[in-house]
Amino acid sequence: MNTIWNTAFSQGSEQLISSAIRELLKITEHPSTISFAGGLPAPECFPNIELTVAAERVLANQPMSALQYGPTEGYRPLRGFLAERMTGLGITTSLEQIIITSGSQQGLDLLGKLFIDPGAVVAVEEPTYLGALQAWRPYRPEFLTVPLDHEGIDVAVLEKMLRSGKRPRFVYVVSSFQNPAGVTLSPARRQALIEMAAQYDLPIIEDDPYGDIYYGGVRPKPLAALDCELSGELRHVVYLGSFSKILAPGLRVGWAALPRELVGKFVQAKQGMDLHTTSLSQIIVYEVCSDRLLERHIPAVRATYHARRDAMLEALEQHMPFGINWTRPNGGMFLWLTLPDFLDAANLLNAALDLQIAFVPGASFYANGGGNHTLRLNFSHPTTTRIYEGVSRLAQAIQTLRNKTVREA
Repeated sequence: MNTIWNTAFSQGSEQLISSAIRELLKITEHPSTISFAGGLPAPECFPNIELTVAAERVLANQPMSALQYGPTEGYRPLRGFLAERMTGLGITTSLEQIIITSGSQQGLDLLGKLFIDPGAVVAVEEPTYLGALQAWRPYRPEFLTVPLDHEGIDVAVLEKMLRSGKRPRFVYVVSSFQNPAGVTLSPARRQALIEMAAQYDLPIIEDDPYGDIYYGGVRPKPLAALDCELSGELRHVVYLGSFSKILAPGLRVGWAALPRELVGKFVQAKQGMDLHTTSLSQIIVYEVCSDRLLERHIPAVRATYHARRDAMLEALEQHMPFGINWTRPNGGMFLWLTLPDFLDAANLLNAALDLQIAFVPGASFYANGGGNHTLRLNFSHPTTTRIYEGVSRLAQAIQTLRNKTVREA
């Protein structure tokens, strides 16, 4: 039925779609369902006691500032802490270049508001983070998709596109332990991408929420750090970070490290969106960070997710039928499963839900269609016991669908 409201929607609103992940979370709330669908941190990894103590201290000692409106740029001590942390990663930034956001998801939306006109070309990985597509589709860009392999985004293909005359407003990259595929951009490709950015004046949005969750060796060097090495400062890269994966997503505290010339416009766009990120959460995060909680807490998160990654890989080796392939991430929260071309992941989801197992079909992560025989599995949230049982059920669902497809052929 037409109403005065649905006839007043903007053209951009027609591009709004529901998150396949959020919709699946409604289905999978039943405790007997094993969900590999959401990108959820393990709740047992939340530093509950430390956050409780910090919240009590903040409300006892500085309730007026914690409960009052704050500056759009964010809580100054937290910005100073992050500027130091970024510098430690090789990203030379001042406090003024750090803007606190309501999760890194808000950073994506703000950047879309600033840089995407209808029809503007935006380069993304294929597959790419669903939340970025959701944030940018209402601005009606033309998505230029660049294939992904085990070394991350294929920079040779991207350069060929640039040489042909394509000029994207920016290229979006989840640089480490990518969501959804779990792959990490190799050091050689990182360097090539930064040099390409300098040669073609190509802006890069680097989304790095998983960089600290590595399972061996050292933290991958951010593209933003390579940008600083090449240019002496942030010039080609906007870096987005988040406390959601290393502390708790309910805090809704992320940040953007920006080239100096972007700060003013970014702040103006944020003022129109939410005035400022919640003061209480920012000050609580600063309290635990200044108490060096991250140094104590992040290794425990890594150890938990490492064990769960190993459990999922072992279970896949044990149970998956022939012809199924998957990535082997060195960090983060996800791996990517590829089915034979004749099996559709959406059909598989229906069969899996009958066995009370859930995942996200891969087509959701493709900007321009495709990926029907792929799916994303999350291993950070379920326990190892539920991972083994869930993979067994998933393999059963795949075999059921395969038999049905062969019979109907």
